[in-house]
Amino acid sequence: MKKIGVNLGCYGDGLPIEEQIALMCENGFETTFMGSENPHIDTYVSLLKAAGIICENCHAPFNKINDIWFAGEAGEEMLARLINGVRACAKNEIPTLVVHLSSGINAPRINDIGNARLDRLMEEAKRCGVTIAYENQRKLANLSMAMEQYPEAGFCWDVGHEACFTNGREYMPLFGDRIVALHLQDNHSEFNRDEHLLPYDGSINMELAARRIAESGYAGSIMLEVIRRNSHAYDDLTPAEYYRRAAEAARRFADAVEKAR
Repeated sequence: MKKIGVNLGCYGDGLPIEEQIALMCENGFETTFMGSENPHIDTYVSLLKAAGIICENCHAPFNKINDIWFAGEAGEEMLARLINGVRACAKNEIPTLVVHLSSGINAPRINDIGNARLDRLMEEAKRCGVTIAYENQRKLANLSMAMEQYPEAGFCWDVGHEACFTNGREYMPLFGDRIVALHLQDNHSEFNRDEHLLPYDGSINMELAARRIAESGYAGSIMLEVIRRNSHAYDDLTPAEYYRRAAEAARRFADAVEKAR
């Protein structure tokens, strides 16, 4: 069975890192990820390593990500944040940085300004030995461009985004051979409602998702990207209960992947 993982902070920011790590260990989580701008990243990576938990990737900042497509200082600042994410990964021996290419329904169109910035990002990633994994959001065009323009780039498949952002468009048949990171989450497939539920608690066809993973060359863990506060479904759960349910869902999905091979 594949390893299972869960994002740091899934229960809420108020849960101390030591308690998060203890709950992860108790429930068999062997991998995790965090934001590249986490101010405690160096300390957290050390604590995770000591507990036997691998930080499989980092998530680059995505607030103001649309700025990379516009001329001016804001775009350069966004690029600098992405490059700092690459360097944070390299410093902490984290192999992959997950990057969004747009945000929102009315995201800017692809243009030479943004492409030139992505060139610089990819050059820095190559220099640092870090893989950039571009994640599916609402727009297919910019993701397709990145996959075509940068053969060294990987794909991060967010199962929930596919269901609630793109009206049924499937990304794994397009980019499954490039997948290096997984964000497994559930929702009720309602447009623009990104709930980040535990798998099997929404309406996404998890058996199909498992088959897509099984058919791909994905070698990473079954990584949950779940956020308790994004809905009221888990308001009554203690941290111990939430982590236990998360692990049960992740193992169920991992089993489904193995059965689909």
